[in-house]
Formats: sequence, structure tokens, C-alpha cells
Amino acid sequence: MFELLLSGFASILTIKGILLIMGGVTLGLIFGSIPGLTATMAIAICLPITFGMNPIDGMALLMGLYIGGVSGGLIPAILLKIPGTPSSIATTFDGYPMARNGEAGKAFNFAIVSSFMGGLLSIIVLIMIAPPLGKVALQFGPFEYFAIIIFALSLISSLSGDSLPKGLMAGLLGIGFAMVGSAPIDAFPRFTFGAKTLDAGFSLYRY
Repeated sequence: MFELLLSGFASILTIKGILLIMGGVTLGLIFGSIPGLTATMAIAICLPITFGMNPIDGMALLMGLYIGGVSGGLIPAILLKIPGTPSSIATTFDGYPMARNGEAGKAFNFAIVSSFMGGLLSIIVLIMIAPPLGKVALQFGPFEYFAIIIFALSLISSLSGDSLPKGLMAGLLGIGFAMVGSAPIDAFPRFTFGAKTLDAGFSLYRY
């Protein structure tokens, strides 16, 4: 495993690879700072650019796009109380009040450092636990997926604050929208009402 890591770093830490990562991060920051344009959308739009690249350069660009897109959401979250990406919602809780108190620069410093450290730590953890975690995930069944859904709903209730009914209603509404489309196992159409355009569910990139 250590040899594979060294080989990977040697392949990516080139002038071309670093420039592609920097360009991807810059473009991702632009996407993330615009509310409604997520990191996933940035990857979907820029994916055709990688068709003419070799796999290493293409992955370097896409990884830079994703990381920059996720981090870029903190800009409107702090300045406007509008999360640029879904992952920036928590930034609005403390970042926007700090900006209103004239501490926007301090909020940006905290958010950028936290984003960098969190991303670095998550990459290290992913490298270490991804192989055994993949084996565990392949053994998931209906009971495990049901437990994950209950855990997600409990997280929503914990973030709802004083308005628990509104938080639960938002969670149930999200589950309702997610259930539209073909079932992932047997492809049975759910709540499509005969409309073929809903077989894949609601898509942000198709309409």
C-alpha cells in the first residue's frame, strides 16, 4: 500500500498536475460561491473537458473542481447567509453573525483553515479505511439502509432547533421527492404516474 501511495504522489505532483488542480480549485470556488451552483454541477458541466486528457490529469482537474466547489460555498454563507453549497449550511450559523459584527475576515480565516484541515484529515482517513469500508458496504441490506435513514432523520431533528415540526416536515418532504422514480433494486416505477421523464426521479441538470 505504501508503494502505491508513493507511485500516486509521483504521478500527480508534476507541474501539469499541480496547474490542473489549481485551475480546478479556482473554477470550483467560482461555482461554489454562486448559490444554486454546486460542486456536483461543476463536475457535470466540466466533465467533457476531461475526455481528451489522460486519466491522471482528468482526475486532478475534477478533484480540484469538487474541493473548490465545496469550499466556495462558504463565501455567500458568511456574507449573505445563503449557503453556496449544501455543505455550507452550518457555516451560516456562526459565519453570518460574525460578518454582521464586522468580523467577516476572521470568519473567512476560520472557515478556510477548517475546510483545509477537514479535507486533509478526511482524505487521510479515506485512504486508510476505504478498502475495509468497501467490503462492509457490499454487505448492506434493507435493515442497514433503514437504520441509515432513521439516523439521517435524527440528524435533521437535532439541527431543527426550536422548530422541530418544521425540521421533520422538511425531512419527510425530501424523502417524498427522493422516492419518485425507479426503485434501485427492481426498477419498479414509484410515483411516476406513467410519465417516462420521472423514471430517473427529479433531476436538477435536465430541466
